[in-house]
Amino acid sequence: MIIFKTARDLSAWLSAAAADGQSTGFVPTMGALHEGHLSLVRQSRAANGRTVCSIFVNPTQFNNADDFSNYPVTIEKDIELLLGAGCDALFLPSVQEVYPPEHVKKHYALGPVETVLEGAFRPGHFQGVCEVVERLLDIVAPQRLYLGQKDFQQCMVLQKLLALTSKNAHTDLIIAPTLREADGLAMSSRNLRLSDDERKGSIAIFQNLDRIRLAFGTKDSRELEAEAKSDLEGKGFRVDYIAICEPATLLPKTDGRRPAVVLAAAYLGPVRLIDNLVLS
Repeated sequence: MIIFKTARDLSAWLSAAAADGQSTGFVPTMGALHEGHLSLVRQSRAANGRTVCSIFVNPTQFNNADDFSNYPVTIEKDIELLLGAGCDALFLPSVQEVYPPEHVKKHYALGPVETVLEGAFRPGHFQGVCEVVERLLDIVAPQRLYLGQKDFQQCMVLQKLLALTSKNAHTDLIIAPTLREADGLAMSSRNLRLSDDERKGSIAIFQNLDRIRLAFGTKDSRELEAEAKSDLEGKGFRVDYIAICEPATLLPKTDGRRPAVVLAAAYLGPVRLIDNLVLS
């Protein structure tokens, strides 16, 4: 695996490699890698001639300074994991490399998918996500972009970004299923910050999502949401939302027909956990 710290060097390597006509798969991350990330790398390797992963903790998508400063950094371990997964290239840029002086900040017209759920609790978050992903896509120019379903709303936002920027003509978005621990907890870099007791209690989010999955269509959606919120609060969570939504728009689901998606975000101690289940 080759490690690149500048966009110029990575672009030069990719241009030279493109001469063989093979495709490039791209896995953008913020590091603290786990099996979910590695599964994306392996999926990319199976479908592309070369796979590029990036590790960059993007400051423009954090609206909470403590969350940014506490985000786990495990770069040496990450490199070992990527080597084991067979990644071809790692892009490890500085903030100045991603956002040079000539970088022009944009506003992306994302529509309602930006302002509900995560967007309501983290204003400006998805503008920052789009800013960094467009910049990374310009550098890597992949044929396939790999994302995990755990960040379902982010996947929908980036699908919109590809359409807005016409990058969907050159880059296919591949959304891979959420990987979970044996007890159901969605794999996440933030899980590293849970205490032992918090880790044991954290499975309540998945358990409530699964109860909604089983009961969906038999009760009013708002009633199911309220029951799950009450259960989590009784177990010590501070709930931002539990919502049953239309998958494409993430607006509230008003009937009991599938497809639907149920999404949750809640704090357990200082750690904010998110998860979702697609009801197909």
